[in-house]
Amino acid sequence: MLFPYYFKHLILSTHNCMIIAMSEKTSVLLSDVTISGNITEKGTLVTDSKIDGDITADELHTHESSKINGNVNASKVTLGGFSKGNVNSDNVRIKSTAEIDGVLNQKTLSVEEGAKLKIKAETY
Repeated sequence: MLFPYYFKHLILSTHNCMIIAMSEKTSVLLSDVTISGNITEKGTLVTDSKIDGDITADELHTHESSKINGNVNASKVTLGGFSKGNVNSDNVRIKSTAEIDGVLNQKTLSVEEGAKLKIKAETY
């Protein structure tokens, strides 16, 4: 069963008597969730779950226990778990806990020491 949790954040800061307000929607899939099928998220998706299918989101953040078998399309991607499939993103960040197998198509790429990679990286 899928239980996305939605959080709304209101961040206020003052700088030279100016107030800036920001609102963001985030969906979270915990480690006890398994999904077979494609996911589309208009906001940010944070996951530590197992997903067999393609993911389309504005931003994607995966954690150490996540297992993704499918392609990822997002403007910003942070990978911390297992991912097998192609990743298309403006900004890809690979954490030290990640194990990635696939083609990365990105504008910027950063990789932390310790990540396990079997990739082909393409810059556009």
